[in-house]
Amino acid sequence: MAQDDPGAAGRLLTLLWRHSLPGRPVARGPKPAVSVDEVVAAAVALADREGYEKISIRAIAAELGLRPMSVYTYVPSKEALTVLMVDAVADRDRPIDPAADVRARMAAIADGVRAEIIAHPWMLEVPPWRLVLGPGRMRRYERQLMAIDGIGLSDVEMDRVIAVLTDFATGNARLAVAATRETGEVSDAQWWEQVGPELARVMPGSEFPLATRVGQAVGEIHQAPADPDGAYAFGLAKLIDGILADLHL
Repeated sequence: MAQDDPGAAGRLLTLLWRHSLPGRPVARGPKPAVSVDEVVAAAVALADREGYEKISIRAIAAELGLRPMSVYTYVPSKEALTVLMVDAVADRDRPIDPAADVRARMAAIADGVRAEIIAHPWMLEVPPWRLVLGPGRMRRYERQLMAIDGIGLSDVEMDRVIAVLTDFATGNARLAVAATRETGEVSDAQWWEQVGPELARVMPGSEFPLATRVGQAVGEIHQAPADPDGAYAFGLAKLIDGILADLHL
């Protein structure tokens, strides 16, 4: 939102919460060619397909068969469109089973965040700080809070637990997305065929005995430089154990 436009926040919040606000009188004149929902859906689909750098008002207009200036009647800027896109993706978040045990519910919080980013890698390019809270993000936050409400955490602790699980899942998802992109160009086996002999030639193994031993063991198991899925499962289990340790759960 533009810092010099005091009305921008109100307009964006009105757009975000458009389905919850009282209905407005139907304006006279031609019926709009598309809806705000369709503009946002087109932007999400384009970002999924070609990346966030391809998102622009002109590109969305082309996707919808509209003139660029007409798109501004639906969304005021790319920045506002981005907020709407993120909120629309959050609104698709899967529910968390209230009957599951507490560890499964906590894991589901992280799983949802990780799956969202892997499905929509462009979200890694969107600054998360001060994203305006719309109904999608608020509903997801409500579900996340309900998953850990009543287990012995204070309100502030519940918020921090969600933040920690989100940060962990986001960091691992970043590695998983990078791995998918890299192996799409060159497989891990092909990469190691090129790099492995050269590394053995230039690196004195005697200076790095532990790194050599552990690296060989890991490489034999994963046949890759790293194992994002395995690291995620291991790390999430330890993280949840640590969070719940003081609660004796």
